[in-house]
Amino acid sequence: MADQSPDSLPLSPAAGGTGDYRIAQVTLDEATILWRNADVEQERRVAIYDLIEENIFKPVRSVERGGNGPYHLHLSVTDGRLVMDISDTGGQLLETLLIGMGRFRRPIREYFAICDSYYQAIRKATPSEIETIDMARRGIHNGAAELLLERLDGKVETDFATARRLFTLICVLHIKG
Repeated sequence: MADQSPDSLPLSPAAGGTGDYRIAQVTLDEATILWRNADVEQERRVAIYDLIEENIFKPVRSVERGGNGPYHLHLSVTDGRLVMDISDTGGQLLETLLIGMGRFRRPIREYFAICDSYYQAIRKATPSEIETIDMARRGIHNGAAELLLERLDGKVETDFATARRLFTLICVLHIKG
């Protein structure tokens, strides 16, 4: 979780571990995404690319039942809950995690507001104004990643960088236009 030492992190087989605990593919429920613009689309692409390139993702119950990775993660939102369908690379569903989104409403709303300010600033503000807004944006993003780590505790072992990228994708799923 957030305070894992390097020795306790899941290892890939190449590193001498017993499983390949990472996300190899991530998809978003296109029906959930009601609207997006070029800035949002770029955020989505970067988050998915970065997530696939480097992540730690060990679904505890699936691993206990023998489901080793790498994993395919499909994200959607249904009835105010984040749905995380975790499958193996062959497409076999290993488990579905449901996470209530109530505690994420405020961070998502704040993140949208600060991102809007940031996108406007990069088009017409001074470098110091952009830097100030970007620092605030990172702060909100980091706080939400910590919250996600909390909500995944006992369900998925992951790291801060992975949680941060997942939060970006959660935000994409919440865009209403």
